[in-house]
Amino acid sequence: MGDWVRAASAAELPPGRCAEVSVGGTPVALYNVDGTIYATSNTCIHRGGPLGQGLLEGHAVMCPWHAWTWDVRSGENTANPGLRIATFEVKIEGDDVLVRIPA
Repeated sequence: MGDWVRAASAAELPPGRCAEVSVGGTPVALYNVDGTIYATSNTCIHRGGPLGQGLLEGHAVMCPWHAWTWDVRSGENTANPGLRIATFEVKIEGDDVLVRIPA
């Protein structure tokens, strides 16, 4: 199932922002949507763009390279729900953002 790993401090990720982190060697993008934190793969499946550097609007992140957009809750592409990026479980303990990467 995978262990919970500290990815960031919640204070480092204000609402409306995204960030790039490494969780156990896996590139992860974190998003704060109105106080709820989500985690996805940091790699856009279109051309490998860094989603943690993208533009977050509501629950959608836009890849900074070619403007493909993804729902950070489900990993679905907003134009083609058949395309998905990986999503990861998140929990908050104190000020720590913990992410679980499947083993």
